[in-house]
Amino acid sequence: ARKNLLRTHTTAVSARMLYELGKAHPFTPKRYFSIDRVFRNESMDSTHLCEFHQIEGLVADYDLSLANLIATIRTFFANIGITDLRFKPAFNPYTEPSMEIFGYHPTLKKWTEIGNSGMFRPEMLKPMGLPDNVRVIAWGLSLERPTMIKYKINNIRDLFGHKADIARTKATPMCIFP
Repeated sequence: ARKNLLRTHTTAVSARMLYELGKAHPFTPKRYFSIDRVFRNESMDSTHLCEFHQIEGLVADYDLSLANLIATIRTFFANIGITDLRFKPAFNPYTEPSMEIFGYHPTLKKWTEIGNSGMFRPEMLKPMGLPDNVRVIAWGLSLERPTMIKYKINNIRDLFGHKADIARTKATPMCIFP
């Protein structure tokens, strides 16, 4: 029997963009970004939702390294005021090396996972037609958990639904990136 499955991540979007990039000759370095909703079979608690927004990004360029990936993620979060980050080795089927990203939540006084990242494996890039020395760094970040850290919100469920504080939402300044 066939069943529908709600999207659990947005890697398929990245793969499609890389495939299109591999068809372009000559190769030109590119950056791709997307924001979309994803769904997980998780129990809801103060830091977990069954659906959330994933910020996905990737950079395809010559001779990128893990240092480029870490610097890109640190720069992204520094621009929104989150500087206390940790990276932990992880397993992802499409990337190697892979890392989980944690941000320190000052009012919860704990490290909270805010994303996942890695470098696309060469065996995934080769069939897409990308040149051998092109590397792809990629990340998938939660939108809600960094929001919790930035605005010192203790319960992720307070961002949505009947418990959302509309007055706080209206009073919160908009983030504008240079």
